[in-house]
Amino acid sequence: MAIDRLEIDMSTLLDNIDERQVEFSGEADGDEYEFAVQYDVLEALSGDAPDGDAVDMFNRFSDTIVDAALSALARNADAQPIVVSESDLE
Repeated sequence: MAIDRLEIDMSTLLDNIDERQVEFSGEADGDEYEFAVQYDVLEALSGDAPDGDAVDMFNRFSDTIVDAALSALARNADAQPIVVSESDLE
């Protein structure tokens, strides 16, 4: 059965500038997972590259990011962290 709901722990949002990704923890089906959303995803959604505002961009597009994170989770639930890339956008 596919997981269809992910709760993001907003207190864990971290802009990892060196890795060019926003990292966060989330819960799906009672299990905790670590995720990393690449800046390329944020740029694809907003049309602009993150420039000190990656967490704000993440918040603006959180519904779409949740869907992409669920796609990434279905693809590779064992990864640490689960990397959400442009290919996970529908």
